[in-house]
Amino acid sequence: MLKCIVIDDEELARKLIESYIGKLDFLTVAGSFENPLDAINLLKKETIDVVFLDIQMPQIKGTDFAKLIPSTSKIIFTTAYSDYAIEGFELSATDYLLKPIGFDRFLKAVQKINTPNTPLQDSITVKSGYDLFKLKYADITHIESDSEYAVFYTADKKVMSLQSLKSLEKILDPSLFIRVHRSFIVNKTKVTSLKSRDLFLGTIQIPVSDSYYEMVKKELFS
Repeated sequence: MLKCIVIDDEELARKLIESYIGKLDFLTVAGSFENPLDAINLLKKETIDVVFLDIQMPQIKGTDFAKLIPSTSKIIFTTAYSDYAIEGFELSATDYLLKPIGFDRFLKAVQKINTPNTPLQDSITVKSGYDLFKLKYADITHIESDSEYAVFYTADKKVMSLQSLKSLEKILDPSLFIRVHRSFIVNKTKVTSLKSRDLFLGTIQIPVSDSYYEMVKKELFS
């Protein structure tokens, strides 16, 4: 079951999305908000799988609020204005629904999100230059940002790929990988200790930034 929240300053728009969610047995409404700022506490306390987010709202634009949403949540924008489509996809939104939203179009959007019955992948295909590498999640110790590249480290090799850590956060399994610094993602299963502001993966030392420290402690050591 995927937990969803609906954020829209128009009640009728919220009710419509809630009714669509109610028709699907793999979705459930965890919250519905007129003011996006009221959703922050829920997003901090619970893991929300899908956020249906309006863009043009008086309190804060949806595209600005999207930057506050945890990377583990998928965002589906809902708006009456097609002008925001490019900006929406630049924020790595799963989809962009233009009002009035029909159920068929809504269904097409949510089908882009893996349901609980979809087998989790155990590897990632990484493009490095003209070469392709299939790296098993279990073999990846950490991923480091190097300018415009992401460097994947395993016990016996490293693979450099032209992509950002932000884009990788959207596709890596969050139960296995965690962002600990603007320049590092680590495999949770490889972590052996936290000393001061440094994570250790055996003999590998990874810095933890202040903004991620409390989350890292909670996720890995509670």
